[in-house]
Order: sequence, then C-alpha cells, then structure tokens
Amino acid sequence: MALAPMDYAGSISSGQKYLGGFGLPTSSRLQWVGYDMKSRTYQLVARAMSVDQPQLDFSNPDWKKQFQEDFNKRFSLPHLRDVIDVEPRPTTFSLKSRTPLENVNGTMQESWNGYVNDDDRALLKVIKFASPTSAGADCIDPDCSWIEQWVHRAGPRKQIYFEPQYVKAGIVSCGGLCPGLNDVIRQIVLTLEKYGVKNIVGIQHGFRGFFEDHLSEVPESLAVVQTFQTLLTVFRQARRLDMLFVLGGNGTHAGANAIHDECRKRKLQVSIVCVPKTIDNDILLMDKTFGFDTAVEAAQRAINSAYIEAHSAFHGIGLVKLMGRSSGFITMHASLSSGQVDICLIPEVPFTLDGPNGVLRHLEHLIETKGFALVCVAEGAGQEYFQKSNATDASGNMVLSDIGVHLQQKIKSRFKDIGVHSDVKYIDPTYMLRAVRANASDAILCTVLGQNAVHGAFVGFSGITTGVCNTHNVYLPIPEVIKSTRFVDPNSRMWHRCLTSTGQPDFH
Repeated sequence: MALAPMDYAGSISSGQKYLGGFGLPTSSRLQWVGYDMKSRTYQLVARAMSVDQPQLDFSNPDWKKQFQEDFNKRFSLPHLRDVIDVEPRPTTFSLKSRTPLENVNGTMQESWNGYVNDDDRALLKVIKFASPTSAGADCIDPDCSWIEQWVHRAGPRKQIYFEPQYVKAGIVSCGGLCPGLNDVIRQIVLTLEKYGVKNIVGIQHGFRGFFEDHLSEVPESLAVVQTFQTLLTVFRQARRLDMLFVLGGNGTHAGANAIHDECRKRKLQVSIVCVPKTIDNDILLMDKTFGFDTAVEAAQRAINSAYIEAHSAFHGIGLVKLMGRSSGFITMHASLSSGQVDICLIPEVPFTLDGPNGVLRHLEHLIETKGFALVCVAEGAGQEYFQKSNATDASGNMVLSDIGVHLQQKIKSRFKDIGVHSDVKYIDPTYMLRAVRANASDAILCTVLGQNAVHGAFVGFSGITTGVCNTHNVYLPIPEVIKSTRFVDPNSRMWHRCLTSTGQPDFH
C-alpha cells in the first residue's frame, strides 16, 4: 500500500538517501526537500514520497528485478489504446530530404530514416556511485547498487493515431511570463501545421480561459483543481478539442493530469501533453527547463551593476535579489557564473544573520579586508525571519516576505551600530529576468520541446510531459514529475563549487 507523505528529520548525508534510512519503510524513496528552519540546524528534512512500489527486501536476491519492474510500470506512458479502440495510420510528418542522400553502397535514397522507434529508451541516471558518501549520491540500497532505469525517448514515430485534417488543437499557458514562451508556442503551431492540422486555437488567461463566456461567475479564490470536470465538459463540447498542449509548472501539470484522468474515465480520444514552464528550474528529473539559462544570463547584468556600484563606493555593499521561491538554482548559477559574488543565500540552506558566524559578521570582515562586498539572495531565502502568513497569490502560492528589503535594513542597522560607514546598493531585477527574449541556448531548447510535444500527442500519448534528461529528449508521465519540487542539494558538487567560488563560511 502506498504511503501518505510524511516528514522525517535527522542528520543525514547525501549518501544516506537510500531505502530504509531513518527507519522509513522500504516502500518509500527519500527525497531531499530542505533543512529544518525552526531549529536552525543542518538537519535534513526528508519526505517519504508515495511511489506505489512494492516493499523491497534487500536480502532477497530478486529485489533488483522487483524494483525494475515497478519502475517500468511507473514510467510507462499512458496511451489512447489503453482506453479506446483506435488504429494507427502512417504519419503525415514527412522527413524526406530536399536532395537525395547517398547510401554507404553508393546508391541514392529518397528519405532519411529519422523516426524514433517505440522501443527507444534513454537512461534516467548515468552515474554509478561507488559509495553512499560520494557527493550527491542518490542510492537505492546501502550498497549503491546499479540498476538501469530507462525512460521513453521523445520524437516523431512512423505511425500516428489522429487524422490531422479532423484535429482541433488547443494551446494554453498558465502562470507567469518566462523567456522562450513564444518560441515554444510557435514551434507547437509550426509542427502541427507540418502534420497537416489546420484548426489550432490559443486559450487565453490559463485554465480560466475555458470559461471565457462565464468568466465573471468564477470567484477569484476558486481553485482550478475544483473545476476540472466542468472544464473538460467545456473544452469537449464548446471547444471540441482533440489535443491540448499545456505550458506551466508543477501546479499546471497537476491540473493537466486531472484533465487527462477524466478523459480516460470517459474514454475520449483526447491527448493532453505538457511542456514544463518554470523559470526557477524546479521540475523533477529534468536537466533544465526553458528560460532558465536566459534568466541566469540576465541576472549577470544586475550582478555586474551591483558589483560596479559596490566597488566604486566607500564601503559599498551590493545586494541583489533574484527569483527562486523554493529553489535557489537561479541564484546559485548566477553567483557561480559571475565570479563576483561574496555571499550566496538560497532557500535550501538556512543562514544566521547575527552572531559570530552570521552573515552580518562576515560582511564586516569583507569590508575590513576588501573594502566592498556583493550579496546575492533568492527571494525565498530566509523566510523563517518573518512572521508566518497564510496569504496566497492568485496562483495559490504563499506570499513571500521581502528578504531583500529585510537584508538591506539589517545591513544598514548593523554597520550604524558598530560605527562603520556603509553604502548599500539594492537591486531587484525580477521582471527584467522574466520579460526578456530567450537566448540562443533556450531558443533551441524551446524548439525541441515544442516539436516533441506535438510528436507525443500524435503518437497517441496523453498525460505526459516532455523534457531533457541527461542531454536526451524524453517523455515522462506527469505524476512522476509533480511528486515534489526540485531543490538544490547542498551535498551536490554544484553547490560545493558555488561555495568555493564565493569563499563564504557556513552561516550557523
């Protein structure tokens, strides 16, 4: 039986994240979710996530086979054939070359064999850890046994399960802006047209756009998840959609999966495919999400400006607040790539402001030795210093207190108290990061994701998302990527590299 999510706390190294650690039932996987903010200690809080896998007995010689069978079941992709009787037909997505290609034997061929086979797979994990104490080790058992975990490769197939001339496809984006959003939508439209789809519509204002005629009747506080069944009726009867492409983060993926489940219950030939859209790069199992590289690049301009301001002032202190509600990937990567940051603060790693080992004391040291300093903080860091509020925004996210302003005030107050002059330069470039054009790297990623989303829909998959895993383009079942938010692992090599670059101590 699957476990309900439960929290456990205890001192844990990255290598102790194997099954059975801390007395957890072996049917659960430990996933790193953060530190215990209340106790201000470096105790890892682990969550026993429900993964619907059988209880494993490591003394059983067949436990690896049992684990692999369960993994294959969880990562199998839902298909229209599972619920309705539908026959495949030859694809209308042509890969014919403009000029004949030459075979190895010298003869000419008319087309390039560029289709993906249904049995193609990519490895979910590629590192074989030798020890649980290895940096970033994610082990299944205490011996870090290697088990191949394969996921489905993305791309066009030779057979499809829709007749393009009769398809009506819809595209909906939920949440905030993200660099590359238009690029993804453009590629979805272009690829649909390449298949021969003529009826393509965009849904405005997220999931609420399905209720456009009755928008005023939907209360602002009404959770989207409460309206999925009605939403399905609307887009099947009024919209009459056969494919729905959903762009968004974890919450949006959960909504898309609920629509997919309802479609399966009603045995409808509707394909629901997601494209992860989160600038914070906090989607599980994926290398990165589109817009992240652009955001890090845009953050460089803010960091460089703060550096120049701080370096040019007498006892200047540059303070930059970057995006990252729960995950500090943007702040970590921006700090690491700039080479100018002295202190990097992220939500996953708590810090003490006061005291001999606090942030403020280290700032004093930097002013004494360097004459200036640069601090980079994620918006979700240090929330334990504020009174907890139950307020939420329009998307249901907890409203965060402004750690940037708080740090600015604390720094000014501290240096005033010790009688040392300071000149704090505070920069918040949040909207500069969101509303910029995607750079070359993200533009290419958006192209691949948009095209693969359409390929996945035409091949008959539904309830899936597309992304990059270990540099390979894959399809993943939505439930596997929304089990939790992806966080920076303080035991990872990347965080260690960031600490080496900044030279900051442990603030506790």
